[in-house]
Amino acid sequence: MSVAVEKLELKELDKTLLKKNESSPKPQSKYERIIQPCVAELVGTMFFVFIGCVSVIENVEAAGRLQPALAHGLAVAVLVACMAEISGSHFNPPFTIAIWLCGGLQLTMVVPYLISQIIGGVLGAAMSKVMTSHKNYMNATGAAFAVLKSDEQLGKVVFAEMAMTCLVTMVVLMGAVNGKSKTPLVPFMAGCTVIINILAGGDVSGTCLNPARAFGPALIANHWSYHWVYWVGPIGGGLVAAALVRLLLGDEKTRVIMK
Repeated sequence: MSVAVEKLELKELDKTLLKKNESSPKPQSKYERIIQPCVAELVGTMFFVFIGCVSVIENVEAAGRLQPALAHGLAVAVLVACMAEISGSHFNPPFTIAIWLCGGLQLTMVVPYLISQIIGGVLGAAMSKVMTSHKNYMNATGAAFAVLKSDEQLGKVVFAEMAMTCLVTMVVLMGAVNGKSKTPLVPFMAGCTVIINILAGGDVSGTCLNPARAFGPALIANHWSYHWVYWVGPIGGGLVAAALVRLLLGDEKTRVIMK
């Protein structure tokens, strides 16, 4: 009788162990942890910049800012939804820096992400040059940002880039990183924020909000006039957004003061 009971107990133990093994997730390979997210950032940034540049180069005059606004915003929404589970769908250096500062990314992945985004921006800009007509490409300066013409505009343009990048970065941080306000609607929210930013500030600064979006077209078209503005403004805005979340808006886990 005792032997039968022991066998039964062993069988139950084996079943329990099998269930535990089945339920425990398989550890990710090095490719999935390190390489694949960088590939996703490169490909995602590449297609975002490609679509964005083509929408500017081939913009129909009657559409005004609406065409590039919708193209950029919808591209963000689609690509974020597509790549979110692989890399987090940053596609923007200020996003990567802000997400790291708020605890949503390991430090070891920051530089690989930034390099991937810059390379993706260059490839996307090159693709837009191949696809569009030479005349339209030259008329649009390859979709490089050419709104800023004089030093008198500098203050307003830098402020515009900071404020608008702060807004979209804050949306990303609150929707994807902050535990209290996380939501699956992040692709929709980020895309809509890009659209409203371009509609509101397109004529002021060009609404770059992304150094990778600025660098690719500038390199391919060799247009560097006031290019630094589109690094300083967006990165500054991203840092302000990270500070807001870390100090004031974040939940107890994210916030570093007044817990």
